[in-house]
Amino acid sequence: MSSKLSAVLSNINHQDYATTAGRDMHKKMQQIIITATEAIGDTEICDKIIHTPNLSRFFTPDSKTEVPIAGHINNHFISRRIDRLVINDTEKTVYILDYKTDADKLTFRDKYFNQLTEYTLLLSEIYPSYKISAYILWLHDFELEQVI
Repeated sequence: MSSKLSAVLSNINHQDYATTAGRDMHKKMQQIIITATEAIGDTEICDKIIHTPNLSRFFTPDSKTEVPIAGHINNHFISRRIDRLVINDTEKTVYILDYKTDADKLTFRDKYFNQLTEYTLLLSEIYPSYKISAYILWLHDFELEQVI
């Protein structure tokens, strides 16, 4: 087998593995619920969430997972799915959380920031009087990064 073909096949296998691993991790994250008295879901992940400052608020029983959102931005129809969404009507705030499995935070940073900006723009039409904040949870090291 030529070295070029071998490299292409290796890259495809790596991409397939990364896609499958990311999908599996998203499924695990969807199952997590954390309250003051219990943590439901993958024990290791729950422990990481509990010990990451400001992260538990995204995993309460009131949080929503895989929330579909759609609308127009700059005359383009956008249809997306938000990993975690928390709406606090008392404080008039909306919190968006997007999971990312990348180990290299810089490669797709602009793309991810644009994605969260789109979520924010679409949600601001639904919740015009609410403050909207958007975060990325980098799953490889459980770092929570505020984007907006």
